[in-house]
Amino acid sequence: MIGLIAGVVPVFILIALGYVLRKTDFLPDATWRPIEKLSINLLYPGFLIPAIWGADLSGGSARAAAAAAVVAVLIVSAATLLAKPLMTIEGPAYTSVFQGVIRWNSFVFLPVIQTAFGAEGLALAAVMIACIIPVTNIACVAVLAKWGADQRVVTPFQLLKAMLANPILLACLIGQALNFARVPRLPGISDTLELLGSAALPLGLIIAGAGLSFAEVARRKFTIAGVSFVKLFLMPPLMWGLCILFGGDHLAQGVAMLCGAAPGAAAAYLLARQMGGDAPLMAGVIALTTVISALMMPLLLFLHHLT
Repeated sequence: MIGLIAGVVPVFILIALGYVLRKTDFLPDATWRPIEKLSINLLYPGFLIPAIWGADLSGGSARAAAAAAVVAVLIVSAATLLAKPLMTIEGPAYTSVFQGVIRWNSFVFLPVIQTAFGAEGLALAAVMIACIIPVTNIACVAVLAKWGADQRVVTPFQLLKAMLANPILLACLIGQALNFARVPRLPGISDTLELLGSAALPLGLIIAGAGLSFAEVARRKFTIAGVSFVKLFLMPPLMWGLCILFGGDHLAQGVAMLCGAAPGAAAAYLLARQMGGDAPLMAGVIALTTVISALMMPLLLFLHHLT
């Protein structure tokens, strides 16, 4: 077990490396945006497509893990919407609270799964990602459209167009289509995708670290702490419990629990900037949840090992 936890440590060392590289100007600020674009548009799809393509989508554990993730997100989304009248914050800040409690950084989540559970765990995680990304994106865009500073009407066609412009979602759909059509592994193409995918996870961790900003954490500590509590202390046991309820095996339960403990997503910050959300607050949530997640994930792995 000590070896397993030690294997997770490099994940967070790479996050710290990205933060140091950004803070010391080893790479200029202007460099990070194209690196991020390369990773999201090319490398990450290179990982997701073959992972979902080769996953056992018919397996009970895959369905249980995916259902646990989706239902947990729907429950927390509904609770956050019901709590809106009780929150003494403005609309744009509320959108960042909403994104903070339901969106998660798969760049951090997947390397931990790879270390802890290997290829079988990665396949389960890929299925969860394929199911949860459409749900979180639709919910967050709708909330930003209603309460963001830009407050505009988003038609179903506009929402669909925005969703299909998401390279991560497109990669999930392509992987699912290849899986359902039972397309066999294609020499050359499959190997190319896997080479791209092998670069996605380590670079994604460095990018996640480079994007951390702690400027808002002290100024809005109560709001950020509240979001972090829901995201990292309520979501993991909720996903774990739902996975058990839906019949997931021990592996699926561990993947679901770690999914719940993943930190806030950098994509949430970009969406906040694009649609009038509170981007500084979102950056603070991402930063604090990343630090807490780094401490929690080894502990959760240990607890999972004991069950």
